[in-house]
Formats: sequence, C-alpha cells, structure tokens
Amino acid sequence: MFNRVVTNQTKTMVLLMLVFTAIILLFSGLVYFSIVNFSHQRFYELLKIRTTTIVQIEKSKDDLDLPENYILNSLNDEELPMERDYVFAIPTDSNYKHISQEVHIPDYFFKSIVKNGESNYNDKEFYYIGQTFRHDDKNYIAIASAKNHYVVYYLGFLKRTLITCIVLSLFFSMIFSFYLSKTLFKPILKITGKVKQISSENLHLRLEAQPDNKELNELIDTFNGMLNRIETSFETQNHLIGNVSHELRTPLTSIMGEADVALSISRTNGEYKETLGIILDEAEKLDKKIKALLMIAQTGFDGKIQKIDKVRIDQLLWDVIETLRKIDSRNNIYLDISMLPDNPKKLKVQGNEQLLHLAVTNIIQNGCKYSNFQQVKVSLGATDTDVYIIVKDNGIGIPEEEMNKIYDPFFRASNTKNYEGYGIGLPLARNIVRMHQGELIVSSHENQGTTVQLRFPNFYSTQTEEKLM
Repeated sequence: MFNRVVTNQTKTMVLLMLVFTAIILLFSGLVYFSIVNFSHQRFYELLKIRTTTIVQIEKSKDDLDLPENYILNSLNDEELPMERDYVFAIPTDSNYKHISQEVHIPDYFFKSIVKNGESNYNDKEFYYIGQTFRHDDKNYIAIASAKNHYVVYYLGFLKRTLITCIVLSLFFSMIFSFYLSKTLFKPILKITGKVKQISSENLHLRLEAQPDNKELNELIDTFNGMLNRIETSFETQNHLIGNVSHELRTPLTSIMGEADVALSISRTNGEYKETLGIILDEAEKLDKKIKALLMIAQTGFDGKIQKIDKVRIDQLLWDVIETLRKIDSRNNIYLDISMLPDNPKKLKVQGNEQLLHLAVTNIIQNGCKYSNFQQVKVSLGATDTDVYIIVKDNGIGIPEEEMNKIYDPFFRASNTKNYEGYGIGLPLARNIVRMHQGELIVSSHENQGTTVQLRFPNFYSTQTEEKLM
C-alpha cells in the first residue's frame, strides 16, 4: 500500500508539472506573438504616416510631370531605420517588371496597391507600405519602406528572456509540485502508518481528524466507524469464546451427572421424576444461555439485517415501563419528563424498535432488580442533535475494581450472588446502542447506586450527516 501511495504521489507531481509547463508555454506564446503582432502593426502605422507625408509633399509641388516607368526619387532623409521612399507614375500598360527589378520589390505588390488603393508587404527584414494618389490627372504610387529593428533585434532579446523565464519557471514548478504533492499525500501517509499500527491487540486505537480537510475527515470518520463495528464484533467473539465453555459446561455437567447417577442403580418412580426435573431445569438454563449467546452474537456481528425505521423515544419509554410493570408489579419506575424539548421531532431516532426496546428494558430492569425494587428514576431529554436517556437507581452498585469487566458476557459483580441473572443484559444493551451509533456510559459506586446514560443521535441529525457524506 505504501508503494502504491508513493506511485500516486509521483504521478500527481508529474501531472502538476505538466499542467504548469503547459500554462507557462501557453502564456509565453501569447506574450511573444502578441508583441510580434503589435510590433508589426505599429511599424506599419509609422510607415503609413511616412507614406502619407510623401504624398502630401509631392502633391504640393507645382509640376509633377514624370515619365512613366521612371522612379522619381529613391531616397529621402531617413526618419526610420534604413528608410527608403519611392514615388513613380503608374505605367499605362500596367507592366511593373521594370520597376520591380529596379527596387527589388515583387510586381504583385504594385498591382495590389493599384487594386486596393493601399497595401503592405514585408520580406522579413524590410517592411513596405504603399498607396496611390492622383495629381494633375495622372495616377502615382508612393511607397515608404524601412527596416524593423524592433523585430530583428528586440524580439531576439524577448525570445532569450522568455526562454530563460520558462526554464526558471519549470525549475520552480518542479519544486512547487514536489512540495504540493508531498503536502497533499502527507495526511494519507500518516493515516496509512496509523492503520498499520492497528491490530487485534489494540483495536481501541482511532484515526485522528485532520484540521481543515473535510474530504479526508469523511474518510477518517467512515474508517473509525468501521473500526467501532470491528471492535464490537471482535470483543463479542472473544467474550463468547472465553465464556461459552464455562457457562455451557456447567449445566451440561449437571445434566450428565444426574443422568449418570440415575442410571447407576435402580430408582423409584419418584426419584426418577426428581432426577428428570433437575435435568429439565438445567436444560432450560442451557437453552436460555444459548439464546442469550445467539442474541449477543447477532447484535455484535451483523446489526444491518434488522429493520430500520423512525422511533419516538418517549413512546418507546412508556411502552418499556408498561411492559416492566406487567412483568413484575414491584417494579417502581418514575419517568422524569421535565427536560423534554419543545419540538417532539427531536425525540425521534433512526433504528430498530425491537432492539432499542430490548436494550432499554434490560437497563431499567437491572436498576429495579439490583435496588430491591426501590424507585428507579428514568429521565428523558434531547438537544438539537442527540436524545438522552438517564436511568438512576439507589441499589447495590458495582465495586470500583470490577467496573472494567461489566461488558463481559456472563460477568456478574461479586455483590450480586443473591440476585438472579446471567450477566448478559449490559453487554447486549451496549452492542445495540453501538449499532445505533450511540453511546452507553455507566457510573456506579458500591452501596450507593448506579447511573446509566444512553445517547442516540436523533433522526434529523443522522439524515443531515448522511447527506453531507
């Protein structure tokens, strides 16, 4: 994976360099050709002004009786570099070969002047512009020409300057591309290194959010969510493997022992019935434990098979309390609704109603049982993003040194020997809460009671988060 990231980093750097190079060459070409075009246009404008001046000078003369096919003048005072000015009468036969040979200008240039009234021409070194004029009922052509030193010399300097700038720009773009690609891939390489550190021994590790990097943080949140599910599944698997042999072997040992004793000698019908009753009782215990194991495995490994819907937590609590009172009339539960929000929509969560009912029932039932059926206070509240259920009892509590084991399946605190149970309620509830992207927090003090806080993201904050992702 590391080599693949490095390859992508190199590709990104090369791609950036190619983009920078194309942009630099494009703008350099635009600058060069714009200046060349401007220099041509500007020089033609100067020649045009010079040609117009020549025409005006010639028209101001009293006598302009020039023989046809004869060059009037070949040189004027130079105002432009190597300027050459020409004025001659247009031949009656439109044959410009003689004039063309004299001034070394192609004859089609003269024809273009006569046809259009004005035309220009250049031979890469000298620039020509000519126009026709009429004087004393005769037609004449005036031509001004000069050498464009700007194109010949200054554009050469511009080429060298641009080439130097291009080379320097490519050098700096290479450095910038390397730095930018390294900066872009640094968080990914950091995440890769962190992921390599995560194994079955330290699944509690999580990736840290990157500041001001929304896209990468979405990936980190997704990966951390996956780690949460993997950790839950892994812990469930480890707990099941660690406890299943002991918890299942105990009733099996009792069953086999009773059956062996019953078969060892002849018994009366009453003794056989007693033995079968013991076997049946142990088998029922075994059946309950197997069902509990399957329930934990299901919630720990694959919660997505459950039906997901909108659930009103206040309605769910009323139903749980009513169910618990039907199960045992001694259950004394007080529901505190003083923290209910004004908007009932804030009490809706996205989840499976049966599983949520099971989790909340286990928590409240434990509070009633381990407080010897004293009053258990259940508080319901909500914020803009979360729904909270707080269950507080005044029961036997949990010893501080055993708090780190409360989520182990079949673990029961040392002070619960006088209470029935299998030690699966809290691990099962935590798995269900995690399936719903929630959080379960337990605080307890021995002989002072236990407080359990359940937090679930409400339906609308969950929907908003999914849209952003």
